[in-house]
Amino acid sequence: MSFSEIKKFLKIMQSKDDLKKKVLSCSTADDVALIAQSMGLNFSGDDLLRFNGQKVGKVTVRKVNHPGEYH
Repeated sequence: MSFSEIKKFLKIMQSKDDLKKKVLSCSTADDVALIAQSMGLNFSGDDLLRFNGQKVGKVTVRKVNHPGEYH
């Protein structure tokens, strides 16, 4: 688990509006982790979910529970 990598990512995200927009449009923690991995930062979606409630600068990581789909 790499909370230091998550903290780095969140600090970068705060200073780059285009990155912030990408992250806010993600549906899952795994999608956010893939963006970070493309930048050379190494954490998983599960790591990000475990970071729930933590604050870095002006950003607080929040897990959003989406209701399941019923067919």
